[in-house]
Amino acid sequence: MTKWEYVTTPLLLHNETKILNVWGAQGWELVQVTQGPQGGLIAFFKREAE
Repeated sequence: MTKWEYVTTPLLLHNETKILNVWGAQGWELVQVTQGPQGGLIAFFKREAE
């Protein structure tokens, strides 16, 4: 059975691509982007746990 680990991070305006590329280079896959409780964007990532 595959086991996953997860992380969330804010997506700062005008830096979205850089932030996504940094996490992607570390093996994280973007799962969802949603609006956070204070109005900013939050990105949810997952990757297979080692």
